[in-house]
Amino acid sequence: MRETYDPAEVESVQQAHWRKNDVYRAVENALDANGKPKKKFYVCSMLPYPSGKLHMGHVRNYTLNDVMYRYLRMRGMNVMTPMGWDSFGLPAENAAIAKKVAPSKWTFSNIADMKSQMEPLGLAFDWSREVTTCKPDYYRWNQWMFLKMLEKGIAYRKTQIVNWDPVDHTVLANEQVIDGKGWRSGAPVEKREIPGYYLGITQYAEELLKDLDQLEGWPEQVRRMQEHWIGKSYGVNFAFPYEIDGEKKELRVYTTRPDTIMGVTFAAIAAEHPLAERLAKDKPELQAFIEECRKGSVSEADMASMEKKGVRTGFFVKHPLTGEPVEVWIGNYVLMSYGEGAVMGVPSHDERDFAFALKYGLPITQVIAKEGHEYDNTVWHDWYADKEGTYCINSGKYNGLNFEEAREAVAKDLEALGLGRLEVQYRLRDWGISRQRYWGTPIPIINCPHCGPVPVPEKDLPVILPDDLIPDGSGNPLDKDERFLKCTCPKCGAEAKRETDTMDTFVDSSWYYMRYCSPDCETGMVDERNDYWMPMDQYIGGIEHAVLHLLYARFWTKVMRDLGLVKFDEPFKRLFTQGMLTSECYYRELPGGGKRWFYPSELDIEYDPKGRPIKITAKEDGLPVISGGIEKMSKSKNNVVEPSVIIGKYGADTARAFVMFAGPPDQSAAWSNSGAEGTFRFMRRLWNFGYSCRDIIAENIPLNVNELSHEDKAVRRDIYTSLKQALFDLDRMQYNTVVSAAMKMLNTLEGIKKRDAKGTKAVINECFSVLLRTLYPIAPHITAQLFEDLGYQDRIGTSILDASVPEVDTNALIADEIKYVIQINGKLRGEINVPAGSDKATVEAAALANPDAQRFMDGKPARKIIIVPNKLVNIVV
Repeated sequence: MRETYDPAEVESVQQAHWRKNDVYRAVENALDANGKPKKKFYVCSMLPYPSGKLHMGHVRNYTLNDVMYRYLRMRGMNVMTPMGWDSFGLPAENAAIAKKVAPSKWTFSNIADMKSQMEPLGLAFDWSREVTTCKPDYYRWNQWMFLKMLEKGIAYRKTQIVNWDPVDHTVLANEQVIDGKGWRSGAPVEKREIPGYYLGITQYAEELLKDLDQLEGWPEQVRRMQEHWIGKSYGVNFAFPYEIDGEKKELRVYTTRPDTIMGVTFAAIAAEHPLAERLAKDKPELQAFIEECRKGSVSEADMASMEKKGVRTGFFVKHPLTGEPVEVWIGNYVLMSYGEGAVMGVPSHDERDFAFALKYGLPITQVIAKEGHEYDNTVWHDWYADKEGTYCINSGKYNGLNFEEAREAVAKDLEALGLGRLEVQYRLRDWGISRQRYWGTPIPIINCPHCGPVPVPEKDLPVILPDDLIPDGSGNPLDKDERFLKCTCPKCGAEAKRETDTMDTFVDSSWYYMRYCSPDCETGMVDERNDYWMPMDQYIGGIEHAVLHLLYARFWTKVMRDLGLVKFDEPFKRLFTQGMLTSECYYRELPGGGKRWFYPSELDIEYDPKGRPIKITAKEDGLPVISGGIEKMSKSKNNVVEPSVIIGKYGADTARAFVMFAGPPDQSAAWSNSGAEGTFRFMRRLWNFGYSCRDIIAENIPLNVNELSHEDKAVRRDIYTSLKQALFDLDRMQYNTVVSAAMKMLNTLEGIKKRDAKGTKAVINECFSVLLRTLYPIAPHITAQLFEDLGYQDRIGTSILDASVPEVDTNALIADEIKYVIQINGKLRGEINVPAGSDKATVEAAALANPDAQRFMDGKPARKIIIVPNKLVNIVV
């Protein structure tokens, strides 16, 4: 055994052993030593995008996953934890444009780099199950599934108004539009009407909502976010009748507030509404406004925050119940994708309509009242929109009705007129998967001039994406690649062209975790191995994926179930959303309004005595640099800490232990160089203690409780008290306190003064094994090496990897002596130990006999003695 701790040597030795013996390969239906099936457990971290560099935030995420794997394996479970790469997408294409290389070259180079950065961490990934989503053996099944959805009417083609990024030349999801601009390019988003393929997730809206109740192992916050996104509402779909050019028509709207229908003073339609286009004919002012609206996004979030603008059309529709004329406006805040692109304007009880009416001087008619509240049509108050405790006024026959009563009555009257009905609607919209980008799964469609869009026959899958194209930013290079484009129609045999739109990359991530279960299956997406491992027992990832990725994965699973591919309704039993690792960032303002971010290594920083920066300058020019505060580690802000630097200095076990110790895993934690240094000192102390006790442990003296001194028993009590807390925390994924427990154990063992007694040697032998096995899931290399070097491995016949979790000796937790602190007139003056279970008289006598107590009593008699059982004795003199 080496005298000094050398993390590089220890970790290389252990990892070489793990690789040689392929110790992390998972097999189905594994048996225990008695021939009984082990309980399976599938734990998985969300697969990364291969951007090239890992940072310590990644290390935190994957270590969480790894700790659970190792702990549950020690519990005797058959555990699997795989890894792969979410390798299609826009970042690769943008990097390819900048570097003038094919996205495939950039992507696979980054995969190699990131894999090489993961390996030193000693993560327990089963690399035999590795999935790379940009490889044909994976994306062929995206295409196959798409064709199956097409057959079932779940996938379909339609023309719709979408967010268009004029710089990246692609459609953006609403979530990719930030303040009206593309999330990557920063360019103002435009509205465009283009054809594309959609997946009918709304067909599963009710089931997706209902089955949230099954997900008891998910954070409540995530379930609420999904519930809000699905957005089930009860309301009335009704029509404003109108006549135009001798044609009788209807302007249909949907409202969840039919009780306010008598307060309608205008109707607003989207700029893309057919009526808007018809009314704008020969009216330049309307045409100009419609064109202005086309430059905005179609994100509901943007609509809510943007300035509300509108123009009068001079056209009127009829109120469905009163027949009174209602003026039509074109509004920039009305979405064509919501309902039928029209809304009723009730300024008195809708905050958006209220602001719009005040801006344009439209009538505001109160139709809802609430006891004890006065209405003021010049200032908005939140109660104006209340449903509870309100009743109708100024509403004719509906006066006095509450919300539910008015909703039913209005719906009944509208239905009698043939103009409306009660209806359930969802905020959720169908999933548009078409992307006008190159680096993605080709949509398996052939566009024939005679037959129209024709599905690619299954026998011709996969449609291979050329991997040697170099995009130049002028659009999709597939549009210019004759090798890819040119084909024949499967129906008529005529010359045709392939579809050049590719699939949204959320398609790739919707089922990769199932492909891990059947990575080499050539006959289908999954096989019977998926039945063994799925549904997943624990999924780990960021809260930023709470809606889209998780919702799409749930939808995709339900479609696979309905196609007979899987036997479960939900893919993930439990979900853990880890907190971010944060770090200080630094920048300078640029003349154009942007920022230049600096790496800490590029700066000279002076600190005050409390460690706060007082002067920050760039090494290159000595000029000031601004502190951007503590932010999530991000390559865009150059505030990442690379694991290779930390591992090179302290070793992987220190890196792993510190990111676990930094804070509760579900909360953000700040990176600290001094904290990493402190964790390394703990590792070194652990090694030194093991080395100093190597001869004691080699004796392997069996433990006899009857031979133990009071001090020995106290050591065991402290160790098992810490173990009890550590096991509780391991079960609930509070790994920061597991590290704390291991540190307490080491402090206790280091505090043993005399090590030559037989009982003390037995305690050291026992308790150091407990410490090593407790810390092992977090710091596997050093604990495995010590476990082996000190002979523990030979004794049990297996490495620490398959050693059992230490069990708490409940008898050791029972104290044979109780410590009391002594107070004289309320001031702490000493302490005593008395046998456990001592009566009051024994405690009093011991306290009065204590030399410290006698000294401070100064010969005075005790007037009163107050005893708090098992805690303190207060002597009043």
